[in-house]
Amino acid sequence: MPGSQLVNRLQDLNYRVLSLSDLERLPATVQRESPLLLFVDLAAPGDIGGAIAALRSNPGTAHLPVIAFAPENATDALTAARAAGATIVVSETAVISHLSQLIDQALHLD
Repeated sequence: MPGSQLVNRLQDLNYRVLSLSDLERLPATVQRESPLLLFVDLAAPGDIGGAIAALRSNPGTAHLPVIAFAPENATDALTAARAAGATIVVSETAVISHLSQLIDQALHLD
């Protein structure tokens, strides 16, 4: 449910949103779409940490801010996202409650 809430909130803020469930398509989609930032649901199936690390190692996508989120009790997933290079790692509750602030923070980091 947090993923769909996030999509709705971003659309309410007038962001163009592309939801992707196929992790294998992530690198090509990011290259093609050139998003402003990327939200990653760590509860999704697949090697999310590996996908974040792959984005970080690619010169064409290394600059992309990544906000990763997971349930509060998914400490391993949150830790893995930090290690993989996610820009911001937060709980599902925080990503919904503090969305505007997280976007501002992610876009002003460098």
